[in-house]
Amino acid sequence: MTRVYAIGDIHGHLSELRRAHALIAADRKKMGDDGSVVVHLGDLCDRGPDSRGVIEFLMGGIAEGQDWIVLKGNHDRLFARFLMTGEGTDGRLRSPLTWTSGPMGGAETLLSYGVERQGRFEGDAAYHARAVAAVPEAHVAFMGKLPLTYISGELLFVHAGIRPGVSIVDQTEDDLVWIRDEFLWDLTEHPWLIVHGHTPVDEATHYGNRINLDTGAGYGNPLTVAVFEDDDAFLLTKRGRRPLLPPGA
Repeated sequence: MTRVYAIGDIHGHLSELRRAHALIAADRKKMGDDGSVVVHLGDLCDRGPDSRGVIEFLMGGIAEGQDWIVLKGNHDRLFARFLMTGEGTDGRLRSPLTWTSGPMGGAETLLSYGVERQGRFEGDAAYHARAVAAVPEAHVAFMGKLPLTYISGELLFVHAGIRPGVSIVDQTEDDLVWIRDEFLWDLTEHPWLIVHGHTPVDEATHYGNRINLDTGAGYGNPLTVAVFEDDDAFLLTKRGRRPLLPPGA
């Protein structure tokens, strides 16, 4: 039997991430698990109060030898791109939004590194320069190298989803970190059961061909963690496992 744990979009909430890992630790102890893979579905940063702490926690765990997979989300890409180029947008972010616009949460991420825009008159170049000086190069490198997908047996883990009918080798990064309607409204069977985040839902949901684990941590809701064992999926709660079932099951 193959066991994989997965954690939904974190969005700068270190306390929620620690709580999710505590639930995993409790489940591992109960199951006699000595260290199954833990997949983080991306969007590590933005909106929450401690994006820096989240990134340091994940980097530290990996450095200690934890079998953790950390996938790239659209917010992670925006953060890395801003630091590397000064650009606050990409091809999929609708105008006039930028990464540091209020709804996107980039300003909160930079604040976790001690960088706050100096009034409305500070120019973008000066703001960017202070951000580059404050964010450790190791964090930039970590964000820039995050993988886009992780496959385990019949499961494919990805931040946003896949473009239906397109082979995995032909999927674009834009789709894997940004796609919504074309994926969300497609009811056909994929080559894998897709486990994703990106689009917040009230509770983790199994749709038959995909499972959405983004329960809106970026908006103050609890972070969701699940465990997959071959064809079975369970949510982890303080009371233990709760089956995550497809429609009609």
